[in-house]
Amino acid sequence: MSKPVVLITGVNGEIGRSLLKRLTQQDRYRVVSLDLSPLPESYRELTHEAYSGNIMDRYLLDQIAAHHEIKVVFHLAALLSTRGERDPELAHQVNVEGTLNLLRMSQNQSSRLGESVRFLFPSSIAVYGIPDLDTKKNVGRISEENWNLPITMYGCNKLYCEHLGRYFTNYSRQLGALASATRMDFRAIRFPGLISAETIPTGGTSDFGPEMIHAAAQGQPYKCFVGPDARIPFMTMPDATDALIQLLEADRDQLSQAVYNVSGFSASAEEIAGMVRKHFPNADLSYELDPVRSKIVDSWPEDVDDSLARNDWGFSPKYDFQRSFDQYLIPTIRSLYSKRQLA
Repeated sequence: MSKPVVLITGVNGEIGRSLLKRLTQQDRYRVVSLDLSPLPESYRELTHEAYSGNIMDRYLLDQIAAHHEIKVVFHLAALLSTRGERDPELAHQVNVEGTLNLLRMSQNQSSRLGESVRFLFPSSIAVYGIPDLDTKKNVGRISEENWNLPITMYGCNKLYCEHLGRYFTNYSRQLGALASATRMDFRAIRFPGLISAETIPTGGTSDFGPEMIHAAAQGQPYKCFVGPDARIPFMTMPDATDALIQLLEADRDQLSQAVYNVSGFSASAEEIAGMVRKHFPNADLSYELDPVRSKIVDSWPEDVDDSLARNDWGFSPKYDFQRSFDQYLIPTIRSLYSKRQLA
């Protein structure tokens, strides 16, 4: 029997490349990938087929679905929060209309195959919006249903796409389709700030943590765009990848809802800076607030309640704050830049 086909959109991103490597190691799926930019050869060889193109191109998506019996979609392609604030209309087009195209394709594929396509969607803590720092401190850990009042276009897009996913799973009746047509199976994770040791941060609003570490490892000065007390939840990229695969493989009957919080640890900018200085004593770290990005971070929760993910499908991160630095970030980042210096 041939392996089921997985489609990964946005495969060139931080999550995408990490997920591609993990799925290849498992050797349980054939991966088809899609990204605006061509996949580098070192990653291309991990895929069954790699497409370059736009998720706004419905014809391309239909062609991919026609050529592959896609059983799983990881829809990772998105325009992130900082850029989304510069061009909110483009963010809406990519993040909402692009997602709608993928949901439509997945629904069509589910009906054609007579089997629910599992659609994994990385949502974000950007769906939350807390009005001020006093409230943020008082509310503490936030559960999925509270404070869904995003202040960014990216957060609005993600929250709306969560609702679209629920709609396609629970309510949609596609035009021309029989009432009994098989529906797709939408599952979403609200990720906190993600920290990767293997890829350079790409300017996301939560990237003050990873940017600090990578700058120190390269001996470069870094001016943090939020204040020292700014605090949000984080998790490492390996834990994020594990969470996506765990949720993919969970039985539908185990899931009490479509959207889940996850987190590894909560940390302030100054706590991260202190850990960075511990490992890189000469690190030149300072603070220069960006009013727009800082305001966004302040609107996100200090921590999230991920008890539903732990109870429903066994989410359990490997890396807390201390272990993430000692066992993952520092050793891997040191090795990364040592190799680059020798090259």
